[in-house]
Amino acid sequence: MSVPLMSADRWGERLIRRLGLWSAVAVLVGSTIGSGIFRTPASVAQRIDDVPLFLFAWVLGAIVVLCGALTYSELAAAFPRSGGVYVFVRESFGRLPAFLFSWAELWVIRPGAFGAIGITASAYTLRTLGLSPAAIVAHIGSASAPASPWPSLLPLDIRAEQLLGAGYILLVGTVNFFGIHRGAVLQNVSTAFKVGALGLLVLVGFSLGHPAQEISGGILSQRAAVGLSPFLLAMVSILWAYDGWADLAFVGGEVLQPQKTLPRALLIGTSIVVVLYLSANLVYLYLIPIQQMKGAELVAADVARLVIGPAGVVVVSAAIAVSTFGTLNGSMMTAPRIFFAAAEDALFPRVIARVDPKNHAPTGAIVLMTVMGMIFILIRTFTALADQFVIGIWPFYALAVAGVFVLRRTRPGLERPYKTWGYPFVPLVFLAGALFLLGNYLVSEPKSFAIDIGIILTGMPAYVIWQRAHRVPRPVVMP
Repeated sequence: MSVPLMSADRWGERLIRRLGLWSAVAVLVGSTIGSGIFRTPASVAQRIDDVPLFLFAWVLGAIVVLCGALTYSELAAAFPRSGGVYVFVRESFGRLPAFLFSWAELWVIRPGAFGAIGITASAYTLRTLGLSPAAIVAHIGSASAPASPWPSLLPLDIRAEQLLGAGYILLVGTVNFFGIHRGAVLQNVSTAFKVGALGLLVLVGFSLGHPAQEISGGILSQRAAVGLSPFLLAMVSILWAYDGWADLAFVGGEVLQPQKTLPRALLIGTSIVVVLYLSANLVYLYLIPIQQMKGAELVAADVARLVIGPAGVVVVSAAIAVSTFGTLNGSMMTAPRIFFAAAEDALFPRVIARVDPKNHAPTGAIVLMTVMGMIFILIRTFTALADQFVIGIWPFYALAVAGVFVLRRTRPGLERPYKTWGYPFVPLVFLAGALFLLGNYLVSEPKSFAIDIGIILTGMPAYVIWQRAHRVPRPVVMP
């Protein structure tokens, strides 16, 4: 049975606008704060063991993402549509680059994000319950199978963290299948919890904790020589921890009063993340010497143990489980809108543009993402999933920001309720950060970089084939 198309609003959007300012802020904050701020400081300290430079690196990362948020605010207010980056790239550079973004999201970016976040949420859930995340719960295939010249995923061991993570993906997919308003409730609750937990950790750490006895002369007195290469590699980890600030734009078509709400939510939400991250790093350094932080895989747990005792490890593990589950839900709220927008443009099968007439959710796109996420989490490792996300998304972040320069020149009359503060310097700062991130990945992980970029570029022949197969024949003009 065919479903009648719903009428579009003045921006061409068919989805219902239901998200207010604070729900939009919750989407951004909840999509950004996952496990990064609980774990990343240790890996940064391994490369930057000079405290002033350590803090400068986090401030520099904050400047880059704030520049991105300021620039995206102009684009989101001008194009308050579902799809975010997809729409920005399409309007600036055309259909092929926009298709390549959706192709990258399908095969590289989003399944990788779902898998990496889902594994983290499930691993910390199992640790909180006293269970082993690495326990093998299923085995597929036989190790004694005949040799084949073709690569195979089999035999395949399924770990507990993978199976529970797949269950989490199915859960958030089901919630969002029945409407973004239900996903928003889950997002608001989880975001309030994670912000409260992180804020409480900072407050209790400073009020009840005691400065490390090993530190004399204050935390800034911990100095060391740091090379340029380690500093740049640490910046990659920091920008990974800040990632998620752009996800709000993907649900731009479901935000109320979008031309006012989207810029405000982007700036408020990104600022909240920056303040929380800098505060958390300050309390970590206040209680733990930076040399000790290097070996603290879960530095937040060490801080909690110092303040409230052994129970602090369990509390922090539970907080990370809830935090990353909220991030997973935020990704499920936002990512399907990319494929919905591409299907609206006839660049993906039309069924993906289906909108449920009762709950007004893009159910076809949500089912697609749920299935892809569950498949990837069961067949790939956390490291591979996280790396493929970073390599895949940042070229398009940069392309969307570059679109501001293109649109200012090609469409000077475009309605711009908000214009980027500090233009052109603010977008240029973000572009420099994006190019640096990609350059470091190219140098440090050339094989993974080449594979993922190669997968993205396969979208070019796929685009040509799809366009030819769905070309509308020109009408024959009778003489």
